Amino acid sequence: MAQAKKVVLAYSGGLDTSCILKWLVEEGYDVIAYIADVGQEEDFGAAKEKAQQIGASKVYVEDLKEEFVTNYIFQALKGNALYEGSYLLGTAIARPLIAKRQVEIAQAEGAEYVSHGATGKGNDQVRFEFTYFALNPSLKVISPWKNKEFLEKFKGRADLLEYAKQKGIPVTATHAKNYSEDDNLMHISHEAGVLEDPSKECPEEIYSKVTLPKDAPDKVTRIKIHFKNGLPVKVENLGDGTVAEKPLELFAYLNKLGSVNGIGLLDMVENRFIGIKSRGIYEAPGATILWAAHRDLEGVAMDKDVMHLRDSLIPKFSELIYNGYWFSPEMDFLMSAFNQSQSLIDGWVVVSLYKGNVRAVSRWSPTSLYNQELSSMDIEGGFDQVDSKGFITINGLRLKAHKAIINKRGLGKYVVNEHG
Repeated sequence: MAQAKKVVLAYSGGLDTSCILKWLVEEGYDVIAYIADVGQEEDFGAAKEKAQQIGASKVYVEDLKEEFVTNYIFQALKGNALYEGSYLLGTAIARPLIAKRQVEIAQAEGAEYVSHGATGKGNDQVRFEFTYFALNPSLKVISPWKNKEFLEKFKGRADLLEYAKQKGIPVTATHAKNYSEDDNLMHISHEAGVLEDPSKECPEEIYSKVTLPKDAPDKVTRIKIHFKNGLPVKVENLGDGTVAEKPLELFAYLNKLGSVNGIGLLDMVENRFIGIKSRGIYEAPGATILWAAHRDLEGVAMDKDVMHLRDSLIPKFSELIYNGYWFSPEMDFLMSAFNQSQSLIDGWVVVSLYKGNVRAVSRWSPTSLYNQELSSMDIEGGFDQVDSKGFITINGLRLKAHKAIINKRGLGKYVVNEHG
């Protein structure tokens, strides 16, 4: 009898991947289940046991939290990654790490195949598969939600629930809770089901990580966040004296503070890579605080033209992350530039946390480009204001030239956005 082909399945323990695991076994594969711990609230022992019961020949449970913070979250921070001006990319940043470890396990196990439970309509399919292609192009991908036979068998969530019942697969999903969630150390997302109508307000009970601002404490929490080369190295609570320094400890503490104070809630409609608009509800307490503090410190320590150039790259950087191109030549190029831009971003920022708001109230940097004497309205500080006359004259030359052309054409007024 031929030996069954090995496949490493990215397994979450939820409805979809549990049914996929069983389906793969029934299709004749030797399934190795791989569970990535990126900070989600999960009983990993129970998930491992469940995978074995369903039919996995082996189960990996990998603690990736430290690597997630250091090599992914903090790297995204360097470029102030923010998709479509709002989304902090918690799911998108985690997926390449999860897929990278999956590739490593496949190589160690001699597996020819890798598999995932992402749908054919969403973003995660590209994030997983682009990582597979970038790190080991020889691997074959089994993507059930793009498999014709699988789709004929499972039209949606109801069919999965019925299949799970038939096969004795224990699941926590129900017909009543018909929205999906992705939880990790950086955020939790909620989408689909009851949330699909963007004209309807998200029910309060869906929020699970962050206290609603109206219910947050009626007092200010002040913290000081220290940075070195653009990365956070210490957090101090100026109220109770708590200090956190190691990356994972530091980020977890920011999550705790942000959660209590109602920080990091987002309700938006975004554009998926494949062209479908999707509503997402996000809770990202620690990242929201960290991004705000980092950006504020750059205000005093980053050169103006470097900042403006870097800022022009943020939309592209964020789009690359969102679209699954973490491991790509263009990402290597951008990260090299961002690393250089962060080389002098040192110092600290004090932020005030209060009922959903993060507000920087003071900052200091040993590499500060801010000159109080030059900026002061009361101190001359070596700046001769007479020089501004020439500055304005030179920079205004093109405006005068443009006006002369308008007059020559007989328009007699400044034309704004007029074509034809």
